[in-house]
Amino acid sequence: MSKAKLTKTLVEAAKPQDRDYEIRDTLTPGFLLKVTPAGGKVFMLAHTTVQGRRRKPAIGRFGEMTVEQARAVARDWLADVRRGADPGGERMQHRRSPTVEDLCERFMREYSEPRNRPSTIRGNRQRIRGHINPKIGSMKVQDVTRPDIAHLIGAMQATPGAANLLLSLLRKIFNMAEVWGYRPDGSNPCRHVPRYPERARTTFITDDEMRRLFAYMNQAEREGLEHPFILLAIRLQFAFAARRSEILGLRWEWIDYDRKRVVWPDSKTGGMSKPLTREAIALFDRAPRLTGSPFVIPAIFDPKAPMPEHTYSGGWARILQRAGVRHYGTHAIRHRAATDIANSGVPAKIGMALTAHKTVAMFMRYVHPEDEAIRAAADQVADLRRDISQATPTQDREMTSLRRPALSLPPPKTAFGAYRPLRRAGKLRSTRNPSTGVAHG
Repeated sequence: MSKAKLTKTLVEAAKPQDRDYEIRDTLTPGFLLKVTPAGGKVFMLAHTTVQGRRRKPAIGRFGEMTVEQARAVARDWLADVRRGADPGGERMQHRRSPTVEDLCERFMREYSEPRNRPSTIRGNRQRIRGHINPKIGSMKVQDVTRPDIAHLIGAMQATPGAANLLLSLLRKIFNMAEVWGYRPDGSNPCRHVPRYPERARTTFITDDEMRRLFAYMNQAEREGLEHPFILLAIRLQFAFAARRSEILGLRWEWIDYDRKRVVWPDSKTGGMSKPLTREAIALFDRAPRLTGSPFVIPAIFDPKAPMPEHTYSGGWARILQRAGVRHYGTHAIRHRAATDIANSGVPAKIGMALTAHKTVAMFMRYVHPEDEAIRAAADQVADLRRDISQATPTQDREMTSLRRPALSLPPPKTAFGAYRPLRRAGKLRSTRNPSTGVAHG
């Protein structure tokens, strides 16, 4: 190792040898040039941190930066070291820090898989594989900024629902990055990134459509027009105001006739229990039960498996078409059942128990008032307003006697009668129309 004042001429003249060698600068302590056998020339800074650790981080390559530029960086780093910083350690930590792809894999392994349902886990992996990894997966976790997230979400404006789901997933992933020490507290880049407004979709089956639907289902049961398991699944979903997955995954062992309850050990919101009504008992008593099948609604060609969602959805769509009802998703059954519960007059807390909603706000999102009921309420309000406006003189005097008497003041005198608009004091000025000679105040 030799010492010399590093200049452009000296650096250009340095020849590669059999092994690495260094030339130390005589002007700046620790500043040096390393020459590799391949001919590479790298500026470095050898220093010792206040904790006693020896570091030799690379500043840059000759050709990409001049000698003076590298020396200026070395002096700045030495100043940072005197203040207790560790530039070399920070650069090393940055190189070793995980990428977003690494963070997502740990999130799935340590957070999502132990806590989420299989369908949620599949959805998370699809969003990570389809949107996150291709766009920001190679970035370091601490380098991701809010504009990066905003650009990623902004590219999905054509599918606002999917964009909002992706934003929620990213927000949780970067929350866990703070928990695991990859980012400082409160640095989540998803903060203040706005969600897309989602238009409310009408998923309410009207009374007239209900009549046509059940009339056809009754006919289909009598004449064997539809598979009995699909008809049973529809009726059970109405009876329990249930989600599709809860009915398709329902097992006979979960039905407790003694306590008159059905217990789902696992659902979208965790363990769930609902009362066994007379309607449900009658449906279970008439239901065909296949030997060796644990499911109330088994698959048509495999009794040991639950009915697939696409089989049920396809049967539901076919039944709606044959009943002369416009198309709805199967979740519309749950919306209609929740509306019937609310219209029955039961307290909201009881309605939440019947639908297994955790909050009143979520329960009320499933309640859709019928147009006829809204029109009747509007007519009632109009009748009340008419009664008030057309009150008799006696009624009017009785109402007037209840009011506070107003002050009686003489009307102001003006050229146009008793009415005079309010004007600022001192700004009142008379003008005369030259054609009529009339003075205006």
